[in-house]
Amino acid sequence: MPKKVDHRERRETIARALWRVVEQRGLAHATMREVAQEANISLGQLQHYFSSRTAMLTFAMEFASEQTSQRVGEGLRDLGHLPHPRDVLRLMLIEMLPLHPDARATSRMSAAYVLEALHDQGLHARAREGLLQGRAMLEALVRQAIADGHIDPDRDATVETDLLLALTGFTTLLELNVIEPRDALAAIDHHLDRLFARRAYHSATRARRGSGYPASPWNL
Repeated sequence: MPKKVDHRERRETIARALWRVVEQRGLAHATMREVAQEANISLGQLQHYFSSRTAMLTFAMEFASEQTSQRVGEGLRDLGHLPHPRDVLRLMLIEMLPLHPDARATSRMSAAYVLEALHDQGLHARAREGLLQGRAMLEALVRQAIADGHIDPDRDATVETDLLLALTGFTTLLELNVIEPRDALAAIDHHLDRLFARRAYHSATRARRGSGYPASPWNL
């Protein structure tokens, strides 16, 4: 009997091939023909799964976002039950930076997607919506941390969210070797230490270990 093709798996294979092309050769080389060659399939086979370059880019970006979310979820499980919001925010920020091969591939794919979206209204709308959703989730974490007493109530949640997102600007500095990964991590930790009072952080950690701290709403 002929082997049954897993269409989702084939699309993911093509998406990873696109990531490699973008990472190694740049967006200008991310044509359907070059991606097909990288995926070791014919152009006709690729077009069976993606009717256009835009459709291929969109799926590759959505898959990249799924992989990032999966890494964050695995990291949260490693943090244990009811992780402190500071640890959750640190994990999320780190996974948005090109600090390891998987994150670097998805980060470069994201950069390529944004450049493409600047000149394509359809991609622009999808990219904007995705960023708005991500920002809203981050702001919800900050607001909950303020409500739970982890962050000074005088802090503006909107401003603090924007400052946290600004830390992802380290991506360019890291990619061009302007700073080292340890420098980016040190800056993230310094910012989080200023946002979260150390005394509150440690006392809350002790209290959480000792009794029934309410379930965290940001366990992804």
